[in-house]
Amino acid sequence: MLRFEVSVEDLLRSRFALSPAMELCALLRSLAGQDRPLPRTWATRLLPVFERLRCETELNAVLALHTPRSGADFIAPPPRGLNQTWADDLALIRATPLETARHGFATTATGPSARDPLVRAVLDSTDAVPRIAEAMDQAWHELLAADWPQLRAICERDVVHRVGVIGEHGWATTIESLHPGIAWRAGGIELGFFPRGGTVRLAGDGLLLIPSVFVGPSVAAHLEDPWPRTLVYPARGTAALWGEQETVLQPDALTALVGRARARLLVALDAPASTSHLARSLAMTPGAVGDHLAILRGAGLLVRARSGRSVLYRRTPLGEALVGGSG
Repeated sequence: MLRFEVSVEDLLRSRFALSPAMELCALLRSLAGQDRPLPRTWATRLLPVFERLRCETELNAVLALHTPRSGADFIAPPPRGLNQTWADDLALIRATPLETARHGFATTATGPSARDPLVRAVLDSTDAVPRIAEAMDQAWHELLAADWPQLRAICERDVVHRVGVIGEHGWATTIESLHPGIAWRAGGIELGFFPRGGTVRLAGDGLLLIPSVFVGPSVAAHLEDPWPRTLVYPARGTAALWGEQETVLQPDALTALVGRARARLLVALDAPASTSHLARSLAMTPGAVGDHLAILRGAGLLVRARSGRSVLYRRTPLGEALVGGSG
């Protein structure tokens, strides 16, 4: 069992962030068969591109830096907040000193793939960092960039939901809601399922919480520098990504009552969300989402309220009853 010792000061300094680089690395591990298998539709679409990139770029050297469910720290730098972009991550990767990168090579590039002569030539070269960064940039643009707005919206909605839970129920409930195997006990966070045991003291630095669409169904953790102490957990709303949307988001009775698009929106609003978040996560145009939300709100199924610069929609008790009775 892994336990995080948490003080009040730690809670005050805990925060959420998004990590495009970490999501890319998790996707690459899945495509390489090292991690959670991708849904068939994703694998069919992405595997040919992935195999081509392995032939045309230095992607095999990037893959050699991964162990199951992990990788060299410098290819997935710690994110600074919720506005982290791939450009931010790429700049940090490119700025990695060669000595730091070679330390990462020594600790992670230990499998059979690292002994491939072509891979070894990249890792031993003086320009290893820019070559690896270039391969990752091409992988990002050809494998993930087109889907990233939708995936980012899923993660952003998750954070909105968690912040709401903190405000309504506190940190203990929020932490336990991240995963069934996480418990808050005696001022600490316990992960009973985690393969590595021990006690981690946050020492007033807080905990970094990162929702992920690819890391799962369990939870990952970063316990050593240069990362802050971190929990990476499966984001809510990833059912659509894993091929479950048609069965989960299309209850026949609700669809017959309000129509397919409005049924999807109602079900998707299990947590408050803005028009833009809903549009990205459901791959709909903002105009269409806005029109449907106006109709649902006029029917008394939704309410809206301003939160900072955003307007968030949430289901009314009537909307909850309709969704709850449609399964």
